[in-house]
Amino acid sequence: INQSVPKFSLVYFEYFYCHVFRLAGCSLSESSCSSLASALKSNPSHLRELELSKNRNIKDSGVELLCGYLQNPDCRLETLRLEECNLSESSCSFLSTALNSNPSHLSELHLSGNSNIKDSGVKFLCKYLQTPGCRLKTLSVKSCNLSESCCSSLASALMSKPSHLNELELTNNGDIKDSGIELLCGYLQSPDCQLNTLRLGGCSLSESSCSFLASALKSNPSHLRELELSKNRNIKDSGVELLCASLQNPDCRLKKLRYF
Repeated sequence: INQSVPKFSLVYFEYFYCHVFRLAGCSLSESSCSSLASALKSNPSHLRELELSKNRNIKDSGVELLCGYLQNPDCRLETLRLEECNLSESSCSFLSTALNSNPSHLSELHLSGNSNIKDSGVKFLCKYLQTPGCRLKTLSVKSCNLSESCCSSLASALMSKPSHLNELELTNNGDIKDSGIELLCGYLQSPDCQLNTLRLGGCSLSESSCSFLASALKSNPSHLRELELSKNRNIKDSGVELLCASLQNPDCRLKKLRYF
């Protein structure tokens, strides 16, 4: 598929019940998003998953067009994948505004591999996380050029209301560092935390992060099932030792611990 969604696809959307539509790596541009938004608005209630990853010419302008569909009160989209689409903080602003107006259905948002999202983009998304109707369970912002500032925004947003978030993917954001993890651990200690999976590979962490995580898990041990800490060379044996103390807690439910 190249540059625009074919006419037969639009007809399919308009007259049949399509639940999953995947167009990853199809050389699509904002023009395709315009066609998609138009088709989906005419028959909005059946699509559950939309995959547009690895289409680098979609850009912010394409996401803005798609957001017209997300704001439709009949939209029932549950999973949206926009990884490696050359997006910036502007796309996060468009998404946040659209989802704030119709927050209750989206459960997975995948934005990894968009290096221009940065902390300012995550800050926009946090406005959505604070929406009373937000039901987001998975947020993936791997390789988005994030720092400790994004952790501050996330922790604040997630602690401001009971959150449904189960999975948080922050891998390959090398400027998060220990100071960012210390901020996130404030949320992990919250009795309202429902996080099952936390991925922090390649975030320039040391044994200090393991200390913060161990303390958080000790005070609230029952939810986290998977902790990913690979590609953090400064964790070393001493960091793993600190985490092992958490594993000895009889209430600990951790099933996967990755540190290499």
